[in-house]
Amino acid sequence: MRPGGRAIENSLDLGEEAWNDVLQAVDKTYAEMIDYQEQLEARNAEMLQLRSFLSSVMASISDYLVVTSKDRSMAEVSASFSAVVGLTPDQLIGCDIVDFVTEEHKQILLDGLAEVGALKQEVTFEANLRTPSGAEPVEFKLAPRLDKRRRVTGFVLTGRPLGVLRRAFSKLEQSHEDLKQAQMQLVRNEKLASLGRLLAGVAHELNNPISFVYANTHALEKYLDRFETYFDQVQAGAAREDLIELRKTLKLDRDLRNLRTAIEGARDGSERVRSIVEDLRRLSADGSGDFAPFDLTDTARVAAEWVKRGTKSEIRIMFKGEARCIALGRPGHVQQVVMNLVQNAVDAMNGYETLDNTLEITMDLTYCEGRAMLTVCDNGPGIADELRSAIFDPFFTTKPVGDGTGLGLSISHKIAEEHGGTLTLLPQTERGACFRLDLPRGETL
Repeated sequence: MRPGGRAIENSLDLGEEAWNDVLQAVDKTYAEMIDYQEQLEARNAEMLQLRSFLSSVMASISDYLVVTSKDRSMAEVSASFSAVVGLTPDQLIGCDIVDFVTEEHKQILLDGLAEVGALKQEVTFEANLRTPSGAEPVEFKLAPRLDKRRRVTGFVLTGRPLGVLRRAFSKLEQSHEDLKQAQMQLVRNEKLASLGRLLAGVAHELNNPISFVYANTHALEKYLDRFETYFDQVQAGAAREDLIELRKTLKLDRDLRNLRTAIEGARDGSERVRSIVEDLRRLSADGSGDFAPFDLTDTARVAAEWVKRGTKSEIRIMFKGEARCIALGRPGHVQQVVMNLVQNAVDAMNGYETLDNTLEITMDLTYCEGRAMLTVCDNGPGIADELRSAIFDPFFTTKPVGDGTGLGLSISHKIAEEHGGTLTLLPQTERGACFRLDLPRGETL
């Protein structure tokens, strides 16, 4: 072979290798372009999906949402914001957000934008939004839009209408007031139910002193007739001997002695009636008004006495502890609590036999760490373990249908809580049940 022929052959081999390298580079570049195109299409699909999702969010949220650029011009708006200002989203794009706040609140928004731009932190403020129907109070939250270098590129403004919230709060407040009135009515109804059970005892208590007054009044009428007869003779100028004989016949000396006894008896009976009426007035008081110091011992005595009057069972009530136990609260409501506890003890004794068939109720009044406490214990059958957890539930009762409302202990528990105290069922003893009423201690009366 000629020397020049080998050089040409080598040159051809080098050219073929270079061409192959070019083809491989083209294939690789094409493959990368295809892969990039696929990634680009996938990203584009994600962006379209994200934009569709964002559009659905902007259309569905009830709160106002506005996205602005750094110069405050609106880039995105929610359908709720568009509806409240009375313009379409296309009409709002590019508008200055400050123009949609009432004149007196524009500076508040401008100050908020300046603070967010400087501190890059969210701020909250209230401002009135301009709407076709007038100014609407709105609570706004303003947050910055940041790029990768944490530079502010715009703002995100969200708003919640305060008018709706305030109306909702007003309704909630009214509902709360209605609930308190309903609860107060339940207390009154429960008290009336208790008073109804005491009518027989009240009638008996009033009948005795009234009958005593009535009998003494008849005696006074007879004495008056005899004295009138005697003084008529005196006025007519009867002889002294005749007057002495008439005085013996009419037995005026005996009547004079009995007259004072009849007057004292009538007075005692009327005072007894007054005392019963006073106790009944205190018992039926609705307990409304401000909290005030009161004697828990005296309140418990009155409540227990009225339950005792209205029951046919033999009840022995013993008071222990403080002779005067001053608590803070509404005595009318606390009296209802004590009545419920005593009445439940009486009802629990129906059909239950003790050694002497007598219900014993012990009321222990003490002070403990700034609290006034009343413990009411009976010698009845007690409360079964499976019932103890439900004892304060509304409408829970172990009594036969028609014998109880099931609200006594529930209302009593609620009254104790409203007084800043507690009503608890103490652990089971050998027999009977014990409840403890804990109230704030009051100042000395």
